[in-house]
Amino acid sequence: MKILITGGAGFVGANLCKRLLGDGHEVAAVDNFITGSSKNIRDLKKYPKFTFIKHDITKPWPKNFELLTSNFELIFHLACPTGVNNLVPLAEEMLLTCSIGTRNILELAKKTGATVLFTSSSEVYGDPKVSPQKEDYTGNVDPVGIRSPYEEGKRFSESLTLMYARKYRLDAKIVRVFNTYGPKMSEKDTRVIPQFLRQALSDQPLTIHGKGLQTRTHCYVDDLVNGLILVILKGQKGQVYNVGGEAQISVVDLAKMIVVYTHSKSPLRFVERPLHDHQSRQPDLAKIKKLGWKQKINLEEGIRKTIEAKNK
Repeated sequence: MKILITGGAGFVGANLCKRLLGDGHEVAAVDNFITGSSKNIRDLKKYPKFTFIKHDITKPWPKNFELLTSNFELIFHLACPTGVNNLVPLAEEMLLTCSIGTRNILELAKKTGATVLFTSSSEVYGDPKVSPQKEDYTGNVDPVGIRSPYEEGKRFSESLTLMYARKYRLDAKIVRVFNTYGPKMSEKDTRVIPQFLRQALSDQPLTIHGKGLQTRTHCYVDDLVNGLILVILKGQKGQVYNVGGEAQISVVDLAKMIVVYTHSKSPLRFVERPLHDHQSRQPDLAKIKKLGWKQKINLEEGIRKTIEAKNK
């Protein structure tokens, strides 16, 4: 199959590219490196069926793009700047990518007849009042809060995607991605697992917000990639699916686990907790499981794999 992946030089995008190329598909990746990295696609260039296009999807397509996109069958739309540290400096880019960028991708899918998968986020649930979060939960989001460029951006993209599915009968699906980790995460990523690993491997204090009692679930990237592929191929048109880990763990317990697995001498350092930090996130996975998905790699194995990849 001929497949387009936006955000293909990002953490998830690069892992998805590698999996699909390994399965023998023809893959074109688009990225402007705003939070993605050229390092993530170095090992992909050995595949003869891989094409990379440096481009900002909020801008008009390059002149030669028509030749590359005439017969795409699948489009994975992953492009969007990420990171809590980028909520202010890249707020505009988040909002424009989720609006203009998503519309450009949906127009491309409409023109080519491709099936499109939009990767949304658990951030659309905001600071949830119910747990676990089912796909029909409408969330608890502050539309003008510091997290709103990403939260509301993703919510708008979801609305736009389903409008195209209803109005234009586009074969579009949505996956809400919960906390994911693994190889190819940015060295500057401030999400909890990459930050803890970076600190532990350099014997620096592990920074814990508040008392560290807030809980998260974690999904290894290979399991997420399996979910994305499953949904685009077998998911129902116009439907939303959660994909993520099931088991909750507190931030402080996660820190202790990483110290043990990295054989680190790092102490734990407790700092003031940001007001916008969410207390918990846990996906209801009943819907994706009906398609045959299951989490195969538990947290302990996933952390070991991530550490091994860093040491290569």
